Amino acid sequence: MLPLVLYDILSELPGNNWSANPAKPRFVLSYKDLPFVTLWVEYSDIPIAMKAIGAKPNKRQDGSDVYTVPVLSDPNTGALITDSLEIASYLEKTYPEKPIFPNNSEALIRAFDSAYMSLILPGFKPMFPRTIEILSPASAKFFIGARLVDFPLPWDVNCDADRKLTEKGYNTVYEWYQKTDGKWIMGNTFSYADIIVACWLLAYKRVLKEDDEWARISSWNGGKWAEVLADVERECKLA
Repeated sequence: MLPLVLYDILSELPGNNWSANPAKPRFVLSYKDLPFVTLWVEYSDIPIAMKAIGAKPNKRQDGSDVYTVPVLSDPNTGALITDSLEIASYLEKTYPEKPIFPNNSEALIRAFDSAYMSLILPGFKPMFPRTIEILSPASAKFFIGARLVDFPLPWDVNCDADRKLTEKGYNTVYEWYQKTDGKWIMGNTFSYADIIVACWLLAYKRVLKEDDEWARISSWNGGKWAEVLADVERECKLA
């Protein structure tokens, strides 16, 4: 079997990886024991690089095209897939061993993904100043322009209002976990829903300074979020 190719965003952090959406297929590939390599792309070069390989753009809310990563190329089938959720769906159908949408749960997990993002998206702005710090100057400039479309200035990593929005969102997600009989969203059954939660936690841990902002987030709900991230990393053999 030829290794699959995952396109991810370059950073100045050790190991490069920092973005939640490319992390999701990485977790899935590792969980399913599929061989893969990562090609790192400068944030500012994403449109050029993705057009060059023939990847399909996503759509902005206004209907215009936007080129993003992750993109997955599978030389075994010739498939080229854009968007983390669509990549997960493709991998599930093509390599069904060790399912991540168990018990025919893909439709429900797609709804979970949307609901989860609606909870955490309002508190994103404190992430942006830290993100700029880990990108090259050209990529930082491109990132600022891209984010300003949906998140007007000011961006303040210490904004209490945004912090409270994030904490409020995770309080709700904590209640979801409390309604299950096991440590996963689906009780004792691991699924892509847990990968979704963990990869955003990973982004917080990688982008925010571990000694303050991540320590605060990971302490919420009795340390639940550090625990979830560690559990998912072990399940996917990434710990």
